Amino acid sequence: MSATERQPSEYQRNALAPSLIAAAVLFTAPLWRSGDLFQVVFFATSILALIVTWFALQARHWWWAPVFFAIAVLWNPVFPIAFSGPIWDAAQPAAAVVFLVAGALIKTPRQQPS
Repeated sequence: MSATERQPSEYQRNALAPSLIAAAVLFTAPLWRSGDLFQVVFFATSILALIVTWFALQARHWWWAPVFFAIAVLWNPVFPIAFSGPIWDAAQPAAAVVFLVAGALIKTPRQQPS
């Protein structure tokens, strides 16, 4: 093997992409507050929270499951919980940071091709 060849990573971070998308949605949520566009925040956040939960369970990082299940429930679009005010405004970026941390930490060993 030459010095220019790259070694494949030992781990894969399946939860990183959905976490980045969810964080982008949550960080921009105040811009979408008017009208029906805020429904997109609810749908995207709850669906991506469930996807990250699945990847966390696959990686055997079960402690993330209740965190993202709670996010999915709080941001669910079917039975929305009527939150408003400064606590709800602070919850949006806090959840975005949780998504980013989980996306960076949830990893599974890469399967070597046979």
